Amino acid sequence: MRSVAREEILDFVTYGERREALRASAMKAKDLRRVHVGEHLTFLFENPETVRYQVLEMVRAEQLVREADIRHELETYNALLGEEGDLGCTLLIEIDDPAERTRLLRAWRDLPGHVLLLLAGGRTAPARWDEAQMDEDRLSSVQFLRFPLNGGEPVGIQITFPGLAAEVPFSRETARALKEDLEG
Repeated sequence: MRSVAREEILDFVTYGERREALRASAMKAKDLRRVHVGEHLTFLFENPETVRYQVLEMVRAEQLVREADIRHELETYNALLGEEGDLGCTLLIEIDDPAERTRLLRAWRDLPGHVLLLLAGGRTAPARWDEAQMDEDRLSSVQFLRFPLNGGEPVGIQITFPGLAAEVPFSRETARALKEDLEG
């Protein structure tokens, strides 16, 4: 999957003028790539459009004008896409109650070893987690994952963690969108 290039990032004034249309398109792309697993886990598979939107929003919110700052945001968000042949994803662990959130994020500390992307033909791709998003005691409620597909076609997601175990096949639309993303 290609990275977002610097030329694709508008200055915050121009982006502000075009924001409504760009946001609508990005939200449509996110909707196609959002997969809910159980009550608390939402996977948002990233692509160049979703990453470009995130960078544009950061440039706008922070009113970034220094080239080094804009390039830093690009580098940070492009990392979500992973390397060639990877599928990048943001995992949101959504728990409204703060006390319950703290308890579950501690109890689910070992979740990283239990998230798999299901591939056509019965193969799986285990998630690679960003170690900076967790410590010895707990997970962060936002995780950045990469799935090395090794040429596989993603068809669903599987959680094998006790108490969260689930398998969710991708909708036809999601599978098609991810396939198109991988084809570039």
